[in-house]
Amino acid sequence: MDICFNPVVMAGGIGSRLWPLSRASFPKQYQKLVDNEHGYTMLQQTFARLTGLELGLSQLICNQDHRFLAAEQCRGANIDTEIILEPKGRNTAPAVILAALRLFEMGADDPMLVLSADHAIADEVSFRSALTSAHALAVLGNLVTLGIRPSFACTGYGYIACGNPLGTGFEVDEFVEKPDESTAQDYLTQGNYLWNSGMFIVRPSTLLKEAAIHCGELLNSCRLTLKAVSKDLDFVRLPEFEFSQCDDISLDYAVMEHTKKAAVIPVDCCWSDVGDLQGLWKMNKHDVNGNMLQGDVLALESHNCLVKADSRLVAVLGVEGLAVIETKDSVLVVPLDKAQKVKDMIRLLKGRGELDHQREVYRPWGSYDSIDLGLNYQVKRISVNPGARLSLQRHKHRAEHWVVVSGLATVHLDGNEHILEANDSIYIKVGAIHSLANNTDDALHLIEVQSGSYLGEDDIERLEDAYGRC
Repeated sequence: MDICFNPVVMAGGIGSRLWPLSRASFPKQYQKLVDNEHGYTMLQQTFARLTGLELGLSQLICNQDHRFLAAEQCRGANIDTEIILEPKGRNTAPAVILAALRLFEMGADDPMLVLSADHAIADEVSFRSALTSAHALAVLGNLVTLGIRPSFACTGYGYIACGNPLGTGFEVDEFVEKPDESTAQDYLTQGNYLWNSGMFIVRPSTLLKEAAIHCGELLNSCRLTLKAVSKDLDFVRLPEFEFSQCDDISLDYAVMEHTKKAAVIPVDCCWSDVGDLQGLWKMNKHDVNGNMLQGDVLALESHNCLVKADSRLVAVLGVEGLAVIETKDSVLVVPLDKAQKVKDMIRLLKGRGELDHQREVYRPWGSYDSIDLGLNYQVKRISVNPGARLSLQRHKHRAEHWVVVSGLATVHLDGNEHILEANDSIYIKVGAIHSLANNTDDALHLIEVQSGSYLGEDDIERLEDAYGRC
């Protein structure tokens, strides 16, 4: 029997417990957080570990605000997938059911392989072997999940209780919530409890039958949503109103905890959901002192620490078991064994821009970094990707002065074209129609000085745009 999967990769999470690394504007799945030989982001690693498997139709489901970020990373890693845009997060059940409906309509009933884009797996050989076993159960009509053999009494994961043997796996006795420390230790001692990985292998037709039984209203809302999808450039956009009518519920709650066909395949593949800074430390290489050091870091007489510097020198002396995270706008210091409590810090950050947004902002053409801001002025460092261009636009309230740092800029200003090299500059007065392009194979970097009575991003009137934002 041929073993073929239809991958469904979910990339809609925020990863707030990894703040200040992961934020709503740039979540962890789009970052290079876990060591790998290709230098891939977590999203790219998720697809890369499927190498060697026969794959059918692939779907990547992400928030619409991250569409160009997702598309660029797929392009950079040669990932062939349909990108489906959610207008808002509605948990995993609507996303997976919609993916099943799309596959079923196209006559693709090979098992779906539902994965999260922000998980890390060190032993990919064991992972793929478990998928082969899961496929055998899925084609028989089971809803299969992968259960991770626990290596310690973890209170941060849900658990799956194994029942009667079923092929190379087990029937699922029950799904249980994240336990307290005593209960987690009991599960570890009993030996028949597995961590719930949130990875599923199931035929679209099987999932839809079970959804009809256990969450019929949600299934109907998903059908109405699917009827109203639209194409936006190379993306599939879900309609906001219809999708908002879908229940905000996980696939575990909606289907898996109720079905009589749930099965689990145990696997020991060095898996982590990298849900907090301690998980990030565990999944990366350490030096002889047990430290994970990234960026411009000096460590002396320090052990078992995670120190990550983004924009400046960070030095640690005589400390043990600390996470020190430095970004361009924030610094977090926390004991690694209290990493789960970062979620409590999130509550204190409500209302602050640093909670959701990083200083560097990614756009479909590249990125910009706001390096200085004052009364009636702002300074940005702008990077434009090779072959990319900004929209043809004008501003009502601000003027701009561009200075090229490196690369070659093509500027259209009020109908005239200007080619700017390093150290060249150009002034764009209020109301001038202008655009910026990088028509070379190298990155373009420039400094932009804005001046005016209002400097908000909504003071952009786009007249033409290659990314459909007019």
